[in-house]
Amino acid sequence: MLTAFLTGRKNKGSDDAFYRGEKRSPWYIVAFGMIGASISGVTFVSVPGMVKSMGMTYMQMVFGFFFGYLFVAHILMPIYYRLNLTSIYGYLGERLGRCSYLTGSSFFLLSRMLGTAAKLYLVCLILHTYVFASMGIPFWAIAAGSVLLVWVYTHKSGIKTIVWTDTLQTLCLVAALICIIVMVVGKLDLSFSDVIGAISHNPHSRIFVFDDWISTQNFWKQFLSGIFIVIVMTGLDQDMMQKNLSCRNLREAQKNMYCYGFAFIPLNLLFLSLGVLLLILAAKMQIALPVVNDDILPLFATQGYLGNGVLILFTIGIIAAAFSNSDSALTAMTTIVCVDLLQTESQSKQQAFRKRRIVHLLLSAVLVGSICLVHAINDKSVIDAIYIIASYTYGPLLGMFAFGLFTHRATCDRLVPYIAVISPLICYAINIVVSKVWHYSFGYELLMLNGMITFVGMWLFSSSNKNK
Repeated sequence: MLTAFLTGRKNKGSDDAFYRGEKRSPWYIVAFGMIGASISGVTFVSVPGMVKSMGMTYMQMVFGFFFGYLFVAHILMPIYYRLNLTSIYGYLGERLGRCSYLTGSSFFLLSRMLGTAAKLYLVCLILHTYVFASMGIPFWAIAAGSVLLVWVYTHKSGIKTIVWTDTLQTLCLVAALICIIVMVVGKLDLSFSDVIGAISHNPHSRIFVFDDWISTQNFWKQFLSGIFIVIVMTGLDQDMMQKNLSCRNLREAQKNMYCYGFAFIPLNLLFLSLGVLLLILAAKMQIALPVVNDDILPLFATQGYLGNGVLILFTIGIIAAAFSNSDSALTAMTTIVCVDLLQTESQSKQQAFRKRRIVHLLLSAVLVGSICLVHAINDKSVIDAIYIIASYTYGPLLGMFAFGLFTHRATCDRLVPYIAVISPLICYAINIVVSKVWHYSFGYELLMLNGMITFVGMWLFSSSNKNK
């Protein structure tokens, strides 16, 4: 709240501050804050837990993430800065047409609303289960309270405030992670060299899988999926790119992306190492691990195995991670509705400001409803659920941007919405048939398949474009 007050005290309702931070954000502040925004509360809980079932093979995808960030920095961001875009889907309007523009914006809204709801759901569920349930406070009230807090500190200055609050939240997240690891190591009574040895010799420490092409943990599947996940969930995502576009210029935005892209490697290695250490500690203390992997870290943090200090650190960590992700998501969705759908940039400042405030409030209410919906239907690991959602809803975005970037053809713009809807349905049908006939389970490569189907559909209804 203090940060929001300091960043917004000179802002007289400026939409430029809300949408683009007046293009004055220091790149190093954006870079550090983006770490927390990209990690989210899901990673904080799910990544240590996934070690139990898939070892440290998630690092294969993390390595792919870095190369995805390089693609975004050198291919996509120069286009966004050259066109001076507020909404990145304006590129689709420039290159393909208005129907493609609105389709891209709509798919982002769907993807981001569901993804943000799933991430905030995890935090709300933990708070409800371990803190507020005994007080008789219902789940929906916790969801509403969380979103209300986000709305309060973002409704005035938006991205201008978020750049700085994300920095604070990332600092809390990283500090909490390191302190939890130190406490777990202390409980195991190991020296630094002993910790390295214990992790490296543990059967759950395997990182690379080259010998099993059927496995969803195969290196090339994970690595390539990591590249494409970053391209679509960062480069084609208004939420993530809006902060990058608040930097002073392209060069600073690229430096920001190099730094936080590289920082993902050691940070995720720490999360996975924590997972291995928790398994070692469980074996030493003869603790029965929960069936759901996402419950492993909360079990240790909330049941007194590591002391009350870890409970406090755990709570700070997941709330910081969840809020740093959801605040920018709410701002990005407001930007898309106002700029793309309502076209407020062509309206008077007073009218645009009033509409933006109303939209921001309404989207907050929709987000609360979406969190409650996820709570009603969720029955699998949250991190897998989010990536599956991304595979189906971000796939058409990948196909549309790929067609615009890598061809000089003009597609039938009015058919693009139908192609974008049909593509995930075809992808889903292919997944079912392949799993039943050949017993092959698609992993995150569904994203690439979905994008390819959209690309082919647009190509089939395209013609030579002499103006491009």
